[in-house]
Amino acid sequence: MVDCKGILSSSLFLMGEIGGNDYNHPFFQGRTVDEIRTFVPSIISAISSAINALIQLGAKTLVVPGNFPIGCVSWYLQTFQSKRKEDYDSQTGCIKRLNEFAEYHNRLLVDELDHLRQLHPHVTIIYADYYKALLNIFRSPTEFGFKMAPLAACCGGGGPYNASVACGGRAATVCNDPSKYVCWDGIHLTEAAYKTIARGLLEGPYTTPPITQACPHIEQSAAHRLHPI
Repeated sequence: MVDCKGILSSSLFLMGEIGGNDYNHPFFQGRTVDEIRTFVPSIISAISSAINALIQLGAKTLVVPGNFPIGCVSWYLQTFQSKRKEDYDSQTGCIKRLNEFAEYHNRLLVDELDHLRQLHPHVTIIYADYYKALLNIFRSPTEFGFKMAPLAACCGGGGPYNASVACGGRAATVCNDPSKYVCWDGIHLTEAAYKTIARGLLEGPYTTPPITQACPHIEQSAAHRLHPI
């Protein structure tokens, strides 16, 4: 007979990232930031409920990612273009108010994870800071092997972010080397970007508590699997 609880207790669960499309759809339907902010507590509650359900089934180690800096994502940059210079971060070119929204989601998520840790002291709940891991790439793209202007999509067409035409459309084109791009199709990242984020989570400062502290065996396996891009 399969020991399901034993398998669950020795497994590492990645919870999402949950909430991305709950925000993407209303944003692209033209709803305001203030209106979409009202959705955040419900989404955090759904994440919390999913974590609790897994813990009840026997999960002992869970990684819970935060939201990405959506103000740096090509489709968002294309859709919410502004002529006001002050709307953009001077270092990255990302839209400040959209990143502030993502930060709001992440603050509420971190608070909820702190609460869950108090309720379940024998369970390891790790926050994965996707926001800072990706923002660090946008701040220093060449340091990670990406091109100097990292905001444009690899697959798409038109406009300053190559995102006026959807990837897969008749007028869309694909870049020659996706490994030099952060954004693949305007909304999803490239494999190279995800690999860099994964390295930051496994080897860098973007998990709380550090994932290698919670899962010591990961440190050795990561050294063998994550090679320079």
